[in-house]
Amino acid sequence: MQHKYTAKIREKVVFCHIRIKGWIISVENSVEKNSFPKFAKTQKKSKRMKKYTKVFALITGIILVSNVIAQKDTDSSYRFKTIADVPTSSVKDQHRSGTCWSFAAASFLETELIRMGYPEIDISEMFFVRDAYIDKAKNYVQMHGAVNFSPGGQAHDVMYTLNEKGMLTEQAYNGLEYGLDNHNHSSLNALLKAQVKVIAKNKAGKINPSWLNVIKSTLDEYLGHVPENFEYNGQSFTPKSFAENFELNTDDYVEITSYTHHDFYKPFRLEVPDNWTYSDYYNVPLEDLMAIMDNALENGYSVCWDGDVSEKGFSHSNGVAIVPVVKASAFEGTERARWEELTEKEKLEKAYNFEAPVKEKEITQEDRQQAFEAHQATDDHLMHLTGIVHDQNGTRYYVTKNSWDDDSNDSGGYLNMSGSFVRRNTIAIMVHKDAIPKGIRKKLDL
Repeated sequence: MQHKYTAKIREKVVFCHIRIKGWIISVENSVEKNSFPKFAKTQKKSKRMKKYTKVFALITGIILVSNVIAQKDTDSSYRFKTIADVPTSSVKDQHRSGTCWSFAAASFLETELIRMGYPEIDISEMFFVRDAYIDKAKNYVQMHGAVNFSPGGQAHDVMYTLNEKGMLTEQAYNGLEYGLDNHNHSSLNALLKAQVKVIAKNKAGKINPSWLNVIKSTLDEYLGHVPENFEYNGQSFTPKSFAENFELNTDDYVEITSYTHHDFYKPFRLEVPDNWTYSDYYNVPLEDLMAIMDNALENGYSVCWDGDVSEKGFSHSNGVAIVPVVKASAFEGTERARWEELTEKEKLEKAYNFEAPVKEKEITQEDRQQAFEAHQATDDHLMHLTGIVHDQNGTRYYVTKNSWDDDSNDSGGYLNMSGSFVRRNTIAIMVHKDAIPKGIRKKLDL
């Protein structure tokens, strides 16, 4: 399946009038319409017309070729060619729940099952969310409220629940107990935060040991009670037995990042607020991180992606994410001259109009590190990489499955993130160990 972004197409028509010995040859050419030349007679037809017809054909050919070249140079839309495409499940909608981590990781698991030969399964995201909230509440109270308590999380949170508690289908547990058609956790988040704050402020020895039941009851009211058993394909399962019915070994999945403030090829505790479990991530150079993603996608494995989407170059509505160059030095010839005449505001508007491919910055390890330390690149969103495409200029993009519903843009809920954007804004990824190139895997001792 190829996911294309189609920009607004501008019609370009070229008119050319050529005078040849008393005849005016009027050529009207449109690349989109493939229109034919038209003749305007200004005097009586002569025998020399056959001779002029040959001249006309030559000139017409030159004009047509020129227009094709001009169209290529000033193309007003993105055109993508598929390089790798991993079969995946349908796009889901997290709506207003702040639980992208669960949607991304659940999509990743659904895709892993497809890769392993199982039929497509719609896994319950809210089952993982509910379990994580309980453990977050325990951690918050135990740490006297001096840690993060929010809807956010990481891909490993899903793997932990999968390993310890199992999983359910969406049909068995959709998390919509409060009567809405879509997930909206505004009230739930506020209520849970107020509850844990009150409990955490109590001095030692004065905390009611049943406080956790209050948290669980709140979750049950909003998300629903977790069923002890449920039906799937005519069989009865518990969440644990359902997970065990598939060959999903959570030890086969690792999280990887790339930062210079820790040693490469060794694990370290990634310093981001949503890593509330204080989990370790393997650290590799940036080029290795990109090689892992490329190797995975080109060999049938998908990638669970954690990164920053607050950048101006991220446009889900337009179906692309880019890091454009906005300096005049990036442009040459007449284009550069025109570019230098623009105001800074106009330059930004042009660089970020998302109408056609633009020159992008070359992101280094140092650029990436600086963005992380300056809090310009934060872990504010998780999504799911399922393919690779190239645009007409040869720029590589990563096909990204978002969790904002399939009608959230013209690309069916997908977008294409450029290589530059991914290099700068990736916080971490989760992949199957077998998706890592052998040389890198050996260095990581996996």
